[in-house]
Amino acid sequence: MVTAIVLLTVTKNRINEAAEEIAAIKEISEVYSITGQHDLAAIVRAPDNDTLANVITAQVLKIDGVMKSETMFAFRVFSRHDLETMFSVGGE
Repeated sequence: MVTAIVLLTVTKNRINEAAEEIAAIKEISEVYSITGQHDLAAIVRAPDNDTLANVITAQVLKIDGVMKSETMFAFRVFSRHDLETMFSVGGE
């Protein structure tokens, strides 16, 4: 599995619509609206680099309003959260 964080600059009148369209892409796990020089951050999880490249170039960058992207590959995850415990119902 390959994980990347994609920072996107989007035209101001299309931020919400672009975020919804990006979130609908199968390999996109989350899309955040963010502050700073970028408008959106998308988390991409793909089985390999070719799929990741296709998601970004053939899908994300073709969405109306997306003007620019910056992609960062994730090497390793560090988390204090046990996701299985966080999402279990009635767990102790």
